[in-house]
Amino acid sequence: MESGKELTGTLALAVFTAALGSLQFGYSMGVINAPQRIIERHYGRSLAVLSPEAAVLSPNRTADMFQEEESGTHSSVVMYWSLSVAIFSVGGMVSSFLVGFVGDLRGRVKGMLMVNVLAVAAGLLMGLCKMWKPHVMVITGRAIMGFYCGLSSGLVPMYIGEIAPKAYRGALGTLHQLAIVIGILISQVIGLDFILGNDDMWPLLLGLSGAPAVLQSLLLPLCPESPRYLYILLGKEREAQESLYRLKGAYDASADLEEMRREKEDADKEPRVSILSLICSSVYRRQLFVALMMHLSQQLSGINAIFYYSTAIFAQAGISQPVYATIGVGVINTIFTLVSVALVDRAGRRTLTLVGLGGMCCCAIAMTVGLKFQEEYSWMSYFSMAAIFLFVSFFEIGPGPIPWFIVAELFSQGPRPAAIALAGCCNWTSNFLVGMTFSYIQAWLGPYVFILFAALLFGFTLFTYLRMPETKGKAFEEIAAIFQKGRKKAPRYAIDGVELQQLKAATHA
Repeated sequence: MESGKELTGTLALAVFTAALGSLQFGYSMGVINAPQRIIERHYGRSLAVLSPEAAVLSPNRTADMFQEEESGTHSSVVMYWSLSVAIFSVGGMVSSFLVGFVGDLRGRVKGMLMVNVLAVAAGLLMGLCKMWKPHVMVITGRAIMGFYCGLSSGLVPMYIGEIAPKAYRGALGTLHQLAIVIGILISQVIGLDFILGNDDMWPLLLGLSGAPAVLQSLLLPLCPESPRYLYILLGKEREAQESLYRLKGAYDASADLEEMRREKEDADKEPRVSILSLICSSVYRRQLFVALMMHLSQQLSGINAIFYYSTAIFAQAGISQPVYATIGVGVINTIFTLVSVALVDRAGRRTLTLVGLGGMCCCAIAMTVGLKFQEEYSWMSYFSMAAIFLFVSFFEIGPGPIPWFIVAELFSQGPRPAAIALAGCCNWTSNFLVGMTFSYIQAWLGPYVFILFAALLFGFTLFTYLRMPETKGKAFEEIAAIFQKGRKKAPRYAIDGVELQQLKAATHA
């Protein structure tokens, strides 16, 4: 009756329901890769049929174009395929700015419920793409799904971070990443050619990316709203208390309510923190810098490059079905994210991030050695495979899951939505840039490409050691105090980055 630290059934339901959005995010990221050649053939057929003017100009042109696009070599097919992949990140980049607005409009639960309309619409467009122009419908569906995932990747960690008990905040926050890697793994398995990754079933494979949204829509009405949202933003203390009881069971909620009351008082002393004011504010500058660097370390670590190389390395090592080895990487992903769930509230966020980044740095150097000498020494391919598995393992221990929920811990209720929106946009933008530029960097550096990532990882490890505080077991106001302590001559209050003295001068003027 005292602590309220127990994991109740309602809390488990709420976290599971929210994490379905993360599962959909992961599935949508991974699903497009397995049926690439099949989708390209269908694009080629569609484009050949849609070019009747070619037949008028040259009777043999349509047949020639059809054959080219059947093999996936025609420039139009390549362009539309690249757009199908890249548009997902573009949608996420755009919508990540709206996370705070959607989360505050009607609440976290209703916000997740509203955006599910986008996921269902995207799933239907892709699932029914054979009915019209496959390339147009898939690209449109991927754009809408990316827009949904940009919102979901912010709303889910925000909601889980606000409802999780302090003792379990790290473990429950890590479930966002766990759901993502499970979604990727599911897409890899059912994307095998003898399941759904074939010429007949690939639209269903893409369309299923909207299925988690249907289940989540059925469960969300059973989930309590975030108590912090109810109390701090809406001032509804009684409703917040009821929500706490639903989430934590019967216990003395006075300590939690008092913490929220103090946070509300601080939030009431300053206007609503917008994205622009957060960027300009000197009060939150250190927290924001740490949050953005955490997300940059996730995307610039080289994890996407590892996945890019893995299939080729597995094939060279003599594995007849490299796709199964790639699925093995997905299994490793899932297992070590579970390890992170178990350790994050014991070892701490800072420790796991340091171990993960440092381990990845060493593995990147090992990958460089393996890629350089694998043609001279056959056993080097197996050395490279081991480096891949270890690299992925270290990523999922810390740098993979922790950035998603650390932002919600670093900021109080007022600036939290704007901070999550900025961090999400940073994540999506860097992901997009890596995807667009990696092939050029790889062509330039060849087998030494991972030396670049090793240098970046060393820099991120050093930054984490010097600047990132430990947030394990601390209240939100305690974490904020850590950053305030390091500010020289910090103003007592700040409004949109303008010190109180400046505000008074402006008022008198």
